[in-house]
Amino acid sequence: MERRSFLKQASAGLAAGAVAAPALAADLPTIKWRLASGFPKTLDAIFGATETVAKRVAAATGGKFQISLFAAGEIVPTAGVLDAVKDGTVEMGHAASYWYIGKDPALAFDTALPFGLNSRQQSAWMFDGGGLELMREFFKEYNIYNIPCGNTGTQMGGWFRKEIKSLDDLKGLKFRVGGLAGQVLAKMGVVPQQIPPADIYPALEKGTIDATEWIGPYDDQKLGFNRVAKYYYYPGWWEGGPQLSIYVNTRHWASLPKEYQTILENACMYAHAEMQAAYDAKNPTALKQLIGSGTQLRPFPHDMMAAGYKVATELYEETAAKNPKFKKIYEPWKKFRDDQLQWFAVAENRFDNFMQGMRHKTKK
Repeated sequence: MERRSFLKQASAGLAAGAVAAPALAADLPTIKWRLASGFPKTLDAIFGATETVAKRVAAATGGKFQISLFAAGEIVPTAGVLDAVKDGTVEMGHAASYWYIGKDPALAFDTALPFGLNSRQQSAWMFDGGGLELMREFFKEYNIYNIPCGNTGTQMGGWFRKEIKSLDDLKGLKFRVGGLAGQVLAKMGVVPQQIPPADIYPALEKGTIDATEWIGPYDDQKLGFNRVAKYYYYPGWWEGGPQLSIYVNTRHWASLPKEYQTILENACMYAHAEMQAAYDAKNPTALKQLIGSGTQLRPFPHDMMAAGYKVATELYEETAAKNPKFKKIYEPWKKFRDDQLQWFAVAENRFDNFMQGMRHKTKK
């Protein structure tokens, strides 16, 4: 009798719980937001991150929190995403913060700096090294609550119509590159060019520019750069681990129920990891295909990279000396980078270098 009584009570409790969950969901509001992306839909790994966020948020809220996605230029141009979120024109945005360093160079820390952090180090700094707290404090003046949402991993150095054999070959080179990288390369003799994605291929084909950087093999192959530039250089030392971010207008963020805030941040974290996985999985095949079609893969000359490192370091020190907001982030960021380099040298680099050596040895 006692056992039957217990089972009845347990069944009643389960039934009540089954009713309670929908009742709780029913108490939460129906919300429809718009997200302005700074990226075209053709960048399926990057734009796909926002699709992942929207799908997971909808699924976790029973469809009560809907996020409508708009690609670059559909409602806001790439250059206007940050301001659109800041002003509350849209509730959300997805962008690379270093696009907006004209407002403040400190925005680059949210994405990447030349000779900065690789993707794992960037995530470590943001999530467990104090970076997210520093950046969220900085973004408050833009009415933005930022959430990391994606990383491409180290990007390629780009496509060049002629070989770069030494530092001298950079003199007068018209190179589609922006951000702090453009400022560093300008000091090395390059003529940086700011060109929107849709115009890069025709500019390279016509010789309006001599070279362009983009992302990596998977995306570059789709854009067909290999048809108009023979030499493919690596690494993109200005983008060791470029992070992308979801921007949420602070007023709208504050209006979200706590449950929705948690769901949104969790969805962004999932998309953050998924993007890196997508590029790591797809880039090797694309690179093999590019090389098979005649692309000449080249490492950047050591003297060029050494000169770039020196110029970049000088630029950061000069900027920190005159920009307190940049300095406040730069000093702890620099210490974190140095500690990470020491750690990676001990384990990661030794392991990776050994595996590369064995790969080449077993192929002979």
